Amino acid sequence: MGNSGLKQHYETAKKTGVLKISDGLGDFPAGFKQLEPHLRVLDLAGNVFTSIPSEISAFKALKRLNFNQNVLKSIPDEIGDLSKLECLSLSTNKLTRIPPSIAQLSHLKEVYLSENRIRDFPVVFCKLKQLVMLDLSKNRITRIPEEVQDLQVLELNLNQNQISEVSESIAKCPRLKTLRLQENCLQLNSIPKAILTESNISMIAVEGNLFDMKNFMELEGYDVYMERYTAVKKKMF
Repeated sequence: MGNSGLKQHYETAKKTGVLKISDGLGDFPAGFKQLEPHLRVLDLAGNVFTSIPSEISAFKALKRLNFNQNVLKSIPDEIGDLSKLECLSLSTNKLTRIPPSIAQLSHLKEVYLSENRIRDFPVVFCKLKQLVMLDLSKNRITRIPEEVQDLQVLELNLNQNQISEVSESIAKCPRLKTLRLQENCLQLNSIPKAILTESNISMIAVEGNLFDMKNFMELEGYDVYMERYTAVKKKMF
């Protein structure tokens, strides 16, 4: 993109607070700094960034940050300086870990990390009290750890990972309503009974694992889960 094109984007961003560029960028272009006080939404999906520049910390007004479909291998610690951030989208990249500084994003509500290379469940998200949606689908996670009980989300998407172990503590998640575990490596005995009988979860998706769904529906406590599921469906109609 030429200088004239960038200039037009910048002028629009100053008026709207929104900047969207998908043009093979691999670093912040010249003049980007002038947008620091204006940007509320930064959408740089579909570029070739290998890392988020540390200068991102200067954009204090950001509420939405989108780096989907880049080639990110890391997230800088400076991401934690974006105190107003509400939505973080980093799907379809090459990320393997999440920095501890994410815990500083106290207003974060939605996180999308689908299709990366994350192996360990990022427990740092358990420290975010406003988080509503966490999408970790299409990664390489093998287990859900005990720390998950502190996760505050309404929906947790772990479809298409390599999960074979689920901590019973997931049943203690105070607000979790939708749990997606499709196409993992779960055996029938890997699903804690407490998820069915003692949790607030009203929608569990477990198709495509190492058991027949008919056997899943015969588990002890399934009827208790179905009572919750049916009650929620009735409220919707």
